[in-house]
Amino acid sequence: MTSEVVENEFEFYSKAEKYWKDVPATVDGMLGGYGHISSIDINSSRKFLQRFLRDGPNRTGTTRALDCGAGIGRITKRLLLPLFKTVDMVDVTEDFLTKAKSYLGEEGRRVRNYFCCGLQDFSPEPNSYDVIWIQWVIGHLTDNHLSDFLKRCRAGLRPNGIVVIKDNMAQEGVIMDDVDSSVCRDLDVVRTR
Repeated sequence: MTSEVVENEFEFYSKAEKYWKDVPATVDGMLGGYGHISSIDINSSRKFLQRFLRDGPNRTGTTRALDCGAGIGRITKRLLLPLFKTVDMVDVTEDFLTKAKSYLGEEGRRVRNYFCCGLQDFSPEPNSYDVIWIQWVIGHLTDNHLSDFLKRCRAGLRPNGIVVIKDNMAQEGVIMDDVDSSVCRDLDVVRTR
């Protein structure tokens, strides 16, 4: 449980915001210096996501997606915009969203909204999204905020919509990362949310 490693919730969020404000608004910055893995990451995500977008009963739609913890739009540009008519982006760092407008290029015109907000305070518009993509960002939420956020995401889904969480997992328990003020949870902890 994050309550065991996060002593001060306000400080937990403030330190994370400060950390991200100091990160370069580049693909390498978004990936903590591992920009070279971007193509591998995107390709595996596309392969996974396309299983839900194929024809058939209960197929997930391709009208609108939400990129949570979007940064400069790496996932929006290479994964979501090629598959969805429109995308919304949410990130806590305004400079990243500003950079996204140029990084996304011409396709960026299909991004409807750039929400500058921490996920603990963000509420997706009800019944709006076919896919809500949450990658490498749940560690920036306390357990209670993660649980509440996922409930709001569920309300934000259209019929047959899905929430995708792609994140790192701890082998056991919860591990605090003091560098970026995040936690890594084991799968059992995430499942209880």
